[in-house]
Amino acid sequence: MLISDLQDRVRTLVRERIESGELTGTELAVRAGFKQAHVSNFLNRRRGLSVEAMDRVMQVMQLEVQNLLPEEYRGVQLTEWTEAAFASVPVIMNEALLQSDFSPSQIVEFLRFKKSFLRRIRPEMANQRRTWQRFVLIKADKDSGEAMRPRLLPGATLLIDRHYNSLRSYRRREPNMYVVKCVNMFKIRYVELQGNQLTLRPENQRCPLGYVEMSKGKTFADYVVGRVAHISIET
Repeated sequence: MLISDLQDRVRTLVRERIESGELTGTELAVRAGFKQAHVSNFLNRRRGLSVEAMDRVMQVMQLEVQNLLPEEYRGVQLTEWTEAAFASVPVIMNEALLQSDFSPSQIVEFLRFKKSFLRRIRPEMANQRRTWQRFVLIKADKDSGEAMRPRLLPGATLLIDRHYNSLRSYRRREPNMYVVKCVNMFKIRYVELQGNQLTLRPENQRCPLGYVEMSKGKTFADYVVGRVAHISIET
């Protein structure tokens, strides 16, 4: 259900009360602090309501959010309904970053993200990973935190999009930050492809460049875990 659906439900309930004689458009406008034209435009679908305006209309009509839900949600606790708007993303051990899925022992915990936020993130796969769990979370280690200062700090929580391992910039003129497999560890860096080698470039100019020599038959996509799509830093 979208916000526009909730507004349609409010519109329907207002009309029902006006038609039943319980309320007039003028009375609603006065009590909610609107101009009458504002109410008329809303009822005739010529404009919507801001969240604040929705609250004022619902207060006048003595409505709660539960009253706006479809019949199949009636009697369901609001917390249960809103739960459907979130996805649980696993915080995983680094060792599992190049696995399609994870065992319980490799999952540290789950954190919740709005599904609408995750849907807005654009994927771009350089090799086939559709069977892989797309989003995972990891903690930045000391090496990566220092190398990517000030964009990153040790201990930051990183949302990794494993369906974006293309080297194409996600945003124009802004380099992508990637998690890259380097022998027996993973590093977070900017990445450049140079022949049969990946150059790992830090944000912090005091830190040295890194290099990954690709094995025969391998491509950069076999080493790039995914793009850092979101950073959370506790303060």
